[in-house]
Amino acid sequence: MSRIQMLIICISFLILPACSNAISGWKNDPDGDGITKGINDFAKSRPATGNKVFIFDPNSYSWAAYDENGQRVNTGKASGGANYCPDIDRACRTPVGSYKVVREGSESCKSGTYPIKTGGGAPMPYCMHFGHVGYAIHASNDVPDNRNASHGCIRVTYKSAKWLNKEFIDVGTEVIVLPYK
Repeated sequence: MSRIQMLIICISFLILPACSNAISGWKNDPDGDGITKGINDFAKSRPATGNKVFIFDPNSYSWAAYDENGQRVNTGKASGGANYCPDIDRACRTPVGSYKVVREGSESCKSGTYPIKTGGGAPMPYCMHFGHVGYAIHASNDVPDNRNASHGCIRVTYKSAKWLNKEFIDVGTEVIVLPYK
């Protein structure tokens, strides 16, 4: 069925919202988390690099994933490093810049540092370590909608982390952390 035929069917049944993704060709929500945060914050495409790219914006508390052809394939909510972490008495923002994923972990991945009191052990499911030692994209049950709350990692939802780890990110995937305001 052509896109024109699909459009005619959608209009005739007055279900345009349910059909908009079919018409545009956009694969809606490949991680299945039902979250569209970031969809209006990131361009639909960027220059193709031949590599997959994950971009985190600490100002919109969101992320985007781009395929090798520069096409955006998913977005979601995220929380990066906080302006201040009381347990270490300093800022703990996620380092800004461009990095490569150097190692991926499983659902049982844990921090080797936090919490400080126990010398580590905080859950970091589906961790994807990048650049600097100790920084990763990982799942969390605490991904605030409007603030950065981590010790420097990029927290994403469980479904997003699992999809990123199993279906999208590979060792060598580029990770871009945009500047904080």
